Amino acid sequence: MRLHANAVTAHGRGVLIIGASGSGKSGLALQLMGLGAMLVSDDQTNLTLVNDAIQMTAPDSIAGLVEARGIGILRADVTVASLHLVIDMDQVETNRLPDLHTKTVMGQPLPCLHKVNSPAWPSAVMQYLKGGLRYPE
Repeated sequence: MRLHANAVTAHGRGVLIIGASGSGKSGLALQLMGLGAMLVSDDQTNLTLVNDAIQMTAPDSIAGLVEARGIGILRADVTVASLHLVIDMDQVETNRLPDLHTKTVMGQPLPCLHKVNSPAWPSAVMQYLKGGLRYPE
């Protein structure tokens, strides 16, 4: 399956960034890469189910490339990753401490974060990937 989506990985967890064209998918991917994430794919992402895990890869024609508006197409190291988190750039989170959202991908429910309009949000996403989320008892 191929989706119009970006993907990065950090701390052993793959992130699929979905949303409409112009929603900021590539921008968020670049911000996360600047904080240490590694590119999986920009603009289009291949998803394959392998032993109950969703594997994310870049199509060969765009592997190792990421668009930076106002600069051009940048080269980047690229990797393959298992999907652990979905970020939906079309949904804006307005709650300070939101309920857990999920998104079903290839029949599997996955945690889903909604876009937050804060300069600290990409750093918070990286910390989520590193340390996880504390759930109420």
